[in-house]
Amino acid sequence: MALNDPLANALSIILNAEGVSKRLCEVKSSATIKKALSILNENGYLGESKEVIDGRGNHITVQLMGKINKCGAIKPRYPVKVDEFKKFEKRYLIAQDFGILIISTPKGMMTHKQAREQNLGGRLIAYCY
Repeated sequence: MALNDPLANALSIILNAEGVSKRLCEVKSSATIKKALSILNENGYLGESKEVIDGRGNHITVQLMGKINKCGAIKPRYPVKVDEFKKFEKRYLIAQDFGILIISTPKGMMTHKQAREQNLGGRLIAYCY
């Protein structure tokens, strides 16, 4: 089943696999998905991910750790300034300083905490807690 947002599909597959206590899952590969998975890995939500290259379209095997309560893509991709992070934290995260927002900035994708430290705004991509 092909839907229009590959990142939303990947996060949905990961969340569903976490819900049934799987240790591994496979998602389609793209540059955005790879970067989002690496951010989730850096923040301790996912284990290692490995790209498998085959002739039918590449996919990524993701090791699950059972630490994701909820994750998803943010649609529409809201533009956000540095002083507006609090508003979107309240909207998408369960509590203050619990979870991450993934932001696409001019210096690449990063968490909202890193963007705040670097005084950068950008567009909201996803959330995870």
